[in-house]
Order: sequence, then structure tokens, then C-alpha cells
Amino acid sequence: MSGALEVFLVFLRLGATSFGGPVAHLGYFRKEFVERRRWLDEPAYAGIVGLCQFLPGPASSQVGMALGLMRAGLAGAIAAFVGFTAPSALLMTAFAYLMTSLGDVAQAPWIHGLKLAAVAVVAQALWSMARSLTPDVPRIGLALAAAAIALLLPSSVGQLCAIALGGVAGWLLLGSEGAPMPELSLPVGRTLSAVSLALFFLLLVALPFAARAGHALALVDGFYRTGALVFGGGHVVLPLLQKATAGWIDPAHFLAGYGAAQAVPGPLFSFAAFLGAAMKQQPNGWSGALLCLLSIYLPSFLLVIGALPAWHAAQRHPAMRAALKGVNAAVVGLLLAALYTPVWTSAIFGLADVAIAAAALALLFTGKVPSWAVVAFGAAAATAVSLA
Repeated sequence: MSGALEVFLVFLRLGATSFGGPVAHLGYFRKEFVERRRWLDEPAYAGIVGLCQFLPGPASSQVGMALGLMRAGLAGAIAAFVGFTAPSALLMTAFAYLMTSLGDVAQAPWIHGLKLAAVAVVAQALWSMARSLTPDVPRIGLALAAAAIALLLPSSVGQLCAIALGGVAGWLLLGSEGAPMPELSLPVGRTLSAVSLALFFLLLVALPFAARAGHALALVDGFYRTGALVFGGGHVVLPLLQKATAGWIDPAHFLAGYGAAQAVPGPLFSFAAFLGAAMKQQPNGWSGALLCLLSIYLPSFLLVIGALPAWHAAQRHPAMRAALKGVNAAVVGLLLAALYTPVWTSAIFGLADVAIAAAALALLFTGKVPSWAVVAFGAAAATAVSLA
């Protein structure tokens, strides 16, 4: 099996089964690529997560692109994006066509069960990463401080501050001793990296002028700017998309699609496919869905290609290795904060919910039950409780 095909098939399965939002996706990725397939180790994975927290755009999709890039080059990055995004994008486009007949699926009991499974996935990822990345008191303290910052500043600003604090504290307080950073496969040269970053900024400046030429280019501009300027990903993208599509889509349809986006696996940015399909004027339908989807993800693709080689090269310096220890501890703290809100607070409302989440976590810790089966268990258990 070729590298790109392998990447596509793995991410296609993840895209069809990874419920629970971007934080849960990072848990699924970690279990698949660190534990199961061993494409990279825990510190390398945490370093990629830390980098993608700094970049604008959907963090979990960017982590997937980076993993595909390291595994199979540019073809691998494209394969990871297509595989992880296709299931949710197809579902959201189909929902745009069937919107009047499906009703509000976001309140279905099985959707609640998917959120309970996400609690278990994130909790297991937190435990496993904490054991590896916070093995001593200073790093435990950094993780707790990062969690406190993220909870006190529940926005992308809080995330960026927590990671920056971790890096500075690691540089000042933690030594660079220990195992050297692994040599990751990065088939991207400096020239391509520089071209990608230059193209990212060029499009950001040029598209507003090109948007005057017609509706299609206006769509590209609106969705490209959304993907290029939103930090935090996930639900943070909502107000920017509302502004980008004002006058082009009915507000009631916008909210209906956003509710349906909670019911599908994979990245929430696939909501762009729904918006493109539901537009009042052409391009809409399948062509509008594809245009808006590619436009909102293009900034992430360019930034990952541009930033990952420099990030990896910087990690070879002793001061950067010390800082990265702090960044990794901060990532654990961000995961801890995210486990509480929004993962726990949006899913746990009673003892039955606690019991289902605990059972799902126990299944994960056995190491014998795949993530997709745990997700199915959560959905079935919540539905059974609702019927009872």
C-alpha cells in the first residue's frame, strides 16, 4: 500500500468515527498514530499539537495535515485532509438538500451519547499524555497553570497565552537534557516552505480586491479570510462565518445547519460545505459546497507546509528543547481545561451520564476495544437510557 493511500484510508476511517469536536479528535489521533501505529512518539505529537495551537484555523485538521505530510509528503497532507474531511462534508452537503425534511437532529439521544464517548476519549488522552509529558513537579505545575489560564480566559487568547507561558517557563526553568528530538521525515524544503507562507499572505491581501469581480470570488475571499484569521477553531468560527455569509443565506438555514454540524463526525469547519450548498445564488449546491470548503481550508494547508519545517528545525537547539518541554506541559494543561469545558459541561448532566462515560473510559483502558466501538457504545447506551 502506497504511503498516500495508507494515509487516506486511515484518516477516512477517523473522519467517519471521530465525534466530539477538535479536542476529542486530538485524542483519537493520539491513540491511532502514537499508540497503535507508532508513526511518532508522545513528545513529537505534543509538539505538533502545540504548533497548531499557535496557527489560525482548525487545530485538529492541521494536526492531521502535518501527520500526513510527515508520512507521505504533500500527497500525504492532501490525503489526510480529504480523508478526514470528506465524510462530514458529504453529510453536511446532503443536509443542505434535505434540510426541510430531517428536522433538528442535534437534540437526538444518540448525539448526546456521542458527546459522552468524547468525554472518555479526551480523558484517556489526558491521562496518557500527562504520564509522558508531565513526569515531575515543575511540569505538573506548568500544566495546572496552563489549565487555569485557559479556564480564566476561555478564548484563543487564553490558549496562546498558556502555550507562550509554558515555552518561556520551560526555557527558564527546565533543562534541555534527555533524549534528543526525533528526526522526523519532513519532505518539504525551505523553498516550498517559503513559497507557501508567501502565498498565504498574498491571497489574504489580494482576494478582497478580486472579490469585486463576481460572487464566486467573493465567496472564496470570505471563506479564505475566515480560515486565515480565526484562532481556536471549532465553534470560534461561527461569528466569522455569519459575517462572511450575511445576505447570501437565510439566517434560519444558517442555524439549522450549525445544529446539524454537531451531529456529524470530523471537523466542524465542514459546516462551510453546508453553507456553500445552501447559498441563495450560484455557485451553490455541490459546486458551492466544494468551493467554500476548499477556500476555508486552504490557509491551514499553506500554514502547515510553511511552518512545520521551521518548527522542527528550531527544536534541535538546546534552548528550544527546554522551551518545548514547557510547551508540551502546557498542551496537557489545555487538554485538562478542555476536558472540563466544553467536553464535560456539554455532556454530563446526571449520574446516568457519568456511568456511561465511565464505562466508555473503562473500555478504552482495556486496550482491546477500538475507538469506533466505544463511540457506538456511547450512542447506544444514551439512546437506551432515553427510551427507559
